[in-house]
Amino acid sequence: MAPTLCAFILGLTYMVLPYSLSAQTPSDALMMPSKNVCVLFSYDLGSFDRYWEGSNLRSNETIATVDQNIILPMAAIGILDNLNFYISLPYVSTESSEPNGGKFTGARGFQDIGFAIKYRAVRTEVGNGRLSALATAGFSTPISNYLSDYRPYSIGSGAPEFSLRGIGQYQWNNGFYIRAALAHLWRGYTEAERDYYYNNGSYYTAWMDVPNAVTYEGILGKWFFNTSLKLELSYFSLNSTSGDDIRAYNAAQPTNKVESDRIGFSAQYFFKSIKGLGVVAYHNRIVDGRNAPKMSNTGFGITYQFNVIKKQTDEQDAQ
Repeated sequence: MAPTLCAFILGLTYMVLPYSLSAQTPSDALMMPSKNVCVLFSYDLGSFDRYWEGSNLRSNETIATVDQNIILPMAAIGILDNLNFYISLPYVSTESSEPNGGKFTGARGFQDIGFAIKYRAVRTEVGNGRLSALATAGFSTPISNYLSDYRPYSIGSGAPEFSLRGIGQYQWNNGFYIRAALAHLWRGYTEAERDYYYNNGSYYTAWMDVPNAVTYEGILGKWFFNTSLKLELSYFSLNSTSGDDIRAYNAAQPTNKVESDRIGFSAQYFFKSIKGLGVVAYHNRIVDGRNAPKMSNTGFGITYQFNVIKKQTDEQDAQ
């Protein structure tokens, strides 16, 4: 069993806090074999001191620099060789930095539990490499009663989300590969702690419609050292399909039309001497946006892959 099969595209590498911590579904082109399990435990730290109010990039001394920390346990299960199941549950904390901290208290708690299924439909040799085509369906929903309208400290959008993603990758025999993904995110409603809000008009209700979104992703990567090390450069774009702008001198809210362009770099290493063990590190920056924080975030994680059936067989043989 090659450890390179235990690979995650971390949902937390897409950070548009406080608007969303969505897309906690795998979007790589690798599959784990049947009856294998891979677990991930990662820590992510990010911050921003400027944000786009509509298309205007501004700072706000009331919130100063906002820090966010995320602890993410995640598991991937190989149901079939071409069908994987994923589950994740992040713990998120937010606050303004000291000594020039903001005027409000931060927030913390478990965010949204996420589930996803990934299916590989095509894997064939083409020219000097291999072509793969996959599809992912995901669902997430809040698992705690956090305040979704407490921006910019809210730990999530507070709404259920369903996603469909198409993935295509071509990998050359020398280890280089390119990958592209396109996804649509359908979001539901979240309940605010007020009975009136403005969204291009007056709404006398506590229920806010969180806009749907479309995401685009492009990856350039390469395997090194006999598939022990994987390096990737990434571009990720999110565009809400509706919503309003943050009004001047007002806080953001879940109805806002969020747009963001993010670039990133990641590295993942699999130990040959310790079968199944791997580590991952990454850094991302949002370089352009609308109603979004100009955030940068860095993360580190550890992965471990094992064969469930083999473990059970070994335990029975030892009895």
